[in-house]
Amino acid sequence: MQKADPKAVKAHINYLADDKLLGRKPGTPGYQMAVDYVIEQYKKTGVAPAGENNTYLQTVRLRQATTGNQASIVATNSKGEQLPLTPGKDAVIYPNPEIKNVTVEAPLAFAGYGISAPELGYDDYATIDVKGKIVVVFRGAPEGFPSTVAAYSMDQLNILKNAAAHGAVGVIVAAPNEKSKLPNLDKGVYSVMTADGKVGASRTYATDKIKLLANLSYTTLEQFFKLSNLDLPKIQASIRSGKPASYPLQASIKASYTSVYKDIESYNVVGKITGSDPKLKDEYVVHSAHLDHVGVGEPINGDSIYNGAHDNASGVASLLEIARMYNHLKVKPKRSVLLVMVTAEEMGLLGSAYFANHPTVPAANMVANVNTDMPTLIAPLLSVVPLGAQHSSLIKPVAEASAYLGLTVEEDPEPDQNRFIRSDQYSFVVNGVPALHIKYGNKTKDGKNNLDETVKKWREIYYHKPQDNPDGIFDYNAAKTYAQLNFLIGYLVAQQAERPTWNKNDFFGSRAVQ
Repeated sequence: MQKADPKAVKAHINYLADDKLLGRKPGTPGYQMAVDYVIEQYKKTGVAPAGENNTYLQTVRLRQATTGNQASIVATNSKGEQLPLTPGKDAVIYPNPEIKNVTVEAPLAFAGYGISAPELGYDDYATIDVKGKIVVVFRGAPEGFPSTVAAYSMDQLNILKNAAAHGAVGVIVAAPNEKSKLPNLDKGVYSVMTADGKVGASRTYATDKIKLLANLSYTTLEQFFKLSNLDLPKIQASIRSGKPASYPLQASIKASYTSVYKDIESYNVVGKITGSDPKLKDEYVVHSAHLDHVGVGEPINGDSIYNGAHDNASGVASLLEIARMYNHLKVKPKRSVLLVMVTAEEMGLLGSAYFANHPTVPAANMVANVNTDMPTLIAPLLSVVPLGAQHSSLIKPVAEASAYLGLTVEEDPEPDQNRFIRSDQYSFVVNGVPALHIKYGNKTKDGKNNLDETVKKWREIYYHKPQDNPDGIFDYNAAKTYAQLNFLIGYLVAQQAERPTWNKNDFFGSRAVQ
């Protein structure tokens, strides 16, 4: 068994989370320093380039889009009376990363959560025609949905795609209650653009068929429901319980807005270890970790550099050790291994989404993804939660590798955190590649098995704060175990005769992009 070096993990974290990198925000010199460091380590460990043009790089063209100041959105009732909405108070319009000037006018229809999952007995679009309409939805899922399916269902991009598939021209996401605030989009939203100026990956843009994405206050939604003689609390209770309640609304919307762009060039860093089997070496097990963090921000206790030592210098450090372990094998695994450090995770999984959409190897040849994101190495690693593995045959190598290392496998203790869709493995899942992300379990040495409480307290102090720096809490022996576990899972997948498969009739397998 190859072993990770905890001293090497520490050294990688110390460099990547040093103040001189200024938080590794994409498009900054600090992020470029991180890119250069990874390339240097790849070369030292014999990892071959697998990016574009025989380099280690895949260019990721980030576009920061903001909505112009003159944006307007006006509602009209069935009598033709106008109801002007105040931007920022009643509604917020998202910018369009592809089309600078947009005007759209269409009737409204309420479509529940915007979900079509007939295999689960739920479809918000089954009883309503939304062609040419703007759909109003809540972002959520029925209470009976499994946690990973619920997380997928409330993903805004999936809501947009499903609305477009049913012929809608716009999507308005309504606040769930009076206390909910509308998002502040002053800093804009990010997408990845292709070389020809089209959207290559985005969390807020699915297709040019959707002309409007906006948020709506609960108070304004109440007005629309009153105009339509609909009982809003009753309908909310119905869809929560799993009974769709979709209706046309007696109002229309006209929105006009412009979008302002700022383009930034960033990079994914892609390396390869070539497999040893003459046939299987053309298939790839993808190990990933996000290289970016959030940069410089609001000072907390006098510190404004958000170093991201745990998030995700620790994941990058783990993946660099995984690369070294693969390289030290006398006989390489049968399948090839891709080592992908992705950018712009903190902007919405954009680097991984772009790679999964536009990989530097044939997309059909990526057989699995093992993602390494913020292991939270603050205590002995005694048990693990393999997010996403339960949906595919990947659960078998997880169980085998965990047993070898004496680790217990647990279910997700925090399904309400939607962690399944909040890290880069999700980008591979929605592209049909079985994927997983190993997180800490709850097991503790004292038998209380309450590590989640320790992690919650840690998050309050460190997560996405300048205090997440190399001087924080680290258990480097746990880091060693974590790297070895992820290596072993990837190695087992790379060695097995058959490529991983989705479970029979699995929700995600049925939606896999073939």
